[in-house]
Amino acid sequence: MPRSRSSSDRSRGSSDGQQTVVATNLVQNKKALVGLAQHLLTPASPSSRGYEYINGSNPGLNESSPLLQSPNGNGDDGEQGKLDPDEANPRTRAVVWGILTLVFVSGLVVMLCFEDTVAELFQPWLGILPRDPKAAALMILDRAPVIDGHIDLPYLTREYFANNVTAIDLESEMPGHVDIPRLREGKVGGFFWSVYVDCPNPNEAGPDFVNGTWRVRDTLEQIDVAKLLIEKYPDTFQLSLGAEDIKNAVSAGKIASLLGVEGGHQLGNSLAVLRQYHALGVRYVTLTHTCHNAFADSCGLLPGIKPLHHGLSPLGLTLIDEMNRLGVLVDLSHTSDSTAIQALKHSKAPVIWSHSSARAVHDVPRNVPDRVLRLIGKGNNKKDAVVMVNFAPFFVAEPGKATVEAVADHVEHIAKVAGKDHVGIGSDFDGIGETPDGLEDVSKYPALIAELYKRGWTKYELAGLTGANLLRVFEGAERVAKELKAAGTQPAFDIYSKRPDLPVREDDEL
Repeated sequence: MPRSRSSSDRSRGSSDGQQTVVATNLVQNKKALVGLAQHLLTPASPSSRGYEYINGSNPGLNESSPLLQSPNGNGDDGEQGKLDPDEANPRTRAVVWGILTLVFVSGLVVMLCFEDTVAELFQPWLGILPRDPKAAALMILDRAPVIDGHIDLPYLTREYFANNVTAIDLESEMPGHVDIPRLREGKVGGFFWSVYVDCPNPNEAGPDFVNGTWRVRDTLEQIDVAKLLIEKYPDTFQLSLGAEDIKNAVSAGKIASLLGVEGGHQLGNSLAVLRQYHALGVRYVTLTHTCHNAFADSCGLLPGIKPLHHGLSPLGLTLIDEMNRLGVLVDLSHTSDSTAIQALKHSKAPVIWSHSSARAVHDVPRNVPDRVLRLIGKGNNKKDAVVMVNFAPFFVAEPGKATVEAVADHVEHIAKVAGKDHVGIGSDFDGIGETPDGLEDVSKYPALIAELYKRGWTKYELAGLTGANLLRVFEGAERVAKELKAAGTQPAFDIYSKRPDLPVREDDEL
């Protein structure tokens, strides 16, 4: 209210002579209007007039401002500039107040009678989520897009196109679950391109995994095709090597693209191969796939697989150390329970499950049991981690019962046991033959977010699920790597003890 008074008074001019002329004219020719203005704009207590401006709360005024107190302390500049309050027209004042009241009441009626319409107009500006779950999900994903922990697009390109990038059109409908239009529709902000190749035939690899099986060559081909596809669509994808790269890509409206190796069998029993994968952009390695390897035991696909190392081998412990030093995320999907427990205890950095669900919801070996979930967290004897829920129907529910609601049950159970800060999304799209009802491809992520919103998840909790939890874990792994390197930690040069071409020599033989 004082701002309106100041504006009106400033229009009279800065000099005392101009103020006097204007004030006199107003008194003589427009008495009713002046009275109305004074009564409406003057503070209730005349003794307080001008103090607000003197105290500096209106920097637009200066020493010549008409509302500034004069030296005599009564706030006016002389008798000629005074306005008589009794000259106001009470009828005009009543009319104005009546109009203002009518406008206020009308606005209140509109808001009450058309609450939903008004809410839809103003909610996005106020950060308030709409009541409709689908609309709320889209609004959340606009600000916190999905970062999927595991998509097998490179494997599909190998199977369908023999990795011929020129034959692949990601801007048109692809034969699987992933292409650019559907990624955009599903509000995807990033994903790990799994550079997976399958486990070797055990008869070819041999019991000690030392026979050549071309798995390293095939992995390099998968890294190659993933990077070429990322390069082919520079307006859509952006190769990302760390958490900050992910944020930058999302801010630029692109899809952050990361590489993950799905199985220790792809390392050729060699820590040097791990380092070279890292140099090529790989940022997680799954310790096992469905087969044991020289580093760790797998959970297999079906119950009954016999353990080999009873968890991690000595070389597997060193592998985790080297992954920590490099900043490569330790991925525990596909591992046995013993491997997972030992890895959680041994790793200096946070870990992930790139595509695993909850065994308590659906009892299959690939899912994470509660006794492992309880080791996740930020307290004593716990490790920060994120379990990224898999959509594969075989891991979600009994045949014919895999739905978006069933996937949400897995999310909620992991959140209940480990905490909402420790769950994410790892769909396994393009690596699974079937999909849950309601989650048929990458365009359907909003359906899962809408389902959880209906169940009471807040926008902040859902933002954690869609990507923030993974980013936190990734940043934690990068921080550990930086600390280890700053401490002078050297690369590990351990050699697989059963490797025949590079025999391990004793110190006295050197």
